[in-house]
Amino acid sequence: MIAQEHSYVPDMWRRLTNPDVLIFLQASWAVGGARRRLNWTEAEWQEQQYRLRHARQHADFYVDTDTLSIEEVRQKVIDFLSNYRP
Repeated sequence: MIAQEHSYVPDMWRRLTNPDVLIFLQASWAVGGARRRLNWTEAEWQEQQYRLRHARQHADFYVDTDTLSIEEVRQKVIDFLSNYRP
């Protein structure tokens, strides 16, 4: 997740949807900025990371996407979900 509009509320991800499974997709400041053409400073990105910590800590699956293609991320998620048992 590169940005989360409601990230001032740590568990808003749970309040809004209460997902059956939570998958956290991580991108570094440099990679995320290049992908989305965000003009965030590194300090702003760090703040977003801090705000997303609750979701990251409660994620069922975490994927660092920096070195992965869209297809590779997709496959990792599919593989995880095919073996996931709540």
